[in-house]
Amino acid sequence: MIKRKPGQRGPDVSAVGFGCMGLNYHRGPAMERGDAVALLRAAHDRGVTLFDTAEAYGPFTNEELVGEALAPIRDQVVIATKFGFRDGRPEVGLDSRPERIRVVVEEALKRLRTDRIDIFYQHRVDPAVPIEEVAGTVKDLIGAGKVLHFGLSEAGVEAIRRAHAVQPVTVLQSEYSLWWRNPEREILPVVEELGIGFVAYSPLGRGFLAGKMDENTSFEGGNDHRKTNPRLSAENRKANQPVVDAIEVIAARKNATAAQIAIAWLMARKPWIVPIPGTTKLHRLEENIADIAFTSEELAEIDAVFSGIEIHGDRYSGTSAARVTQ
Repeated sequence: MIKRKPGQRGPDVSAVGFGCMGLNYHRGPAMERGDAVALLRAAHDRGVTLFDTAEAYGPFTNEELVGEALAPIRDQVVIATKFGFRDGRPEVGLDSRPERIRVVVEEALKRLRTDRIDIFYQHRVDPAVPIEEVAGTVKDLIGAGKVLHFGLSEAGVEAIRRAHAVQPVTVLQSEYSLWWRNPEREILPVVEELGIGFVAYSPLGRGFLAGKMDENTSFEGGNDHRKTNPRLSAENRKANQPVVDAIEVIAARKNATAAQIAIAWLMARKPWIVPIPGTTKLHRLEENIADIAFTSEELAEIDAVFSGIEIHGDRYSGTSAARVTQ
């Protein structure tokens, strides 16, 4: 797989990374551990080098899984994890106090079976802790060699600039896809100005843009939080079907799948954008990392088509919505 450099300070990584969350958290029944380990190693065999996890996924168990899978190839991969929730539990609340960050890094290093974290993200901006204190704490961890790069997730323009002034931010991770383009308004211009890379999570709209679900789809398992996502209610899935229909028209012309088009479109936006789709299936992994290119005319056509499609439903609700700034 071709490599990309997410931002001026970013490490070289595969053009498509792997979002590990859904292997055992937040997307339905967890995979058997051995199968999940095998899938992660298969991803690396196929050229994937960026693997994204967080203490909150599980909590803790996703990091343990990633650590086990990547330990034999640790020096060949880039591991990103995140801090920022009280006791690692999003439902309990935010916690980016310096003392908590220092605890998280030590525990994450053990779970990930490594001596350094390649990218350490603040999972969500904590309004109770000045972002300068967060950045300064991570700066100290970088100085100690425990962290290599500082990242932010779902941060707004002001937080990005203030953090960057204390410790240069290497990467911003936020949701970005054909049906969530809000980062284009303010965020992408700012990160480009500052030389910050962009990692796009949910590039397939939690699976909807792959064209494999409709209003009749049921989300199995008490761990599948898509069932509470407003944009993916049965009513909104039906209303949003024109999005998938438009992608599939483009896919047919390119002899590709809808998922491949959605991922390739993101990669075509900027050379420093790296999408991190997740999957539990090897054939989907192979589909996600296919190399699809667009001409400038094709990209203009996609923009024109999607400018006329209304998206129905919010991407988050309740507490989750309050924690994102986009």
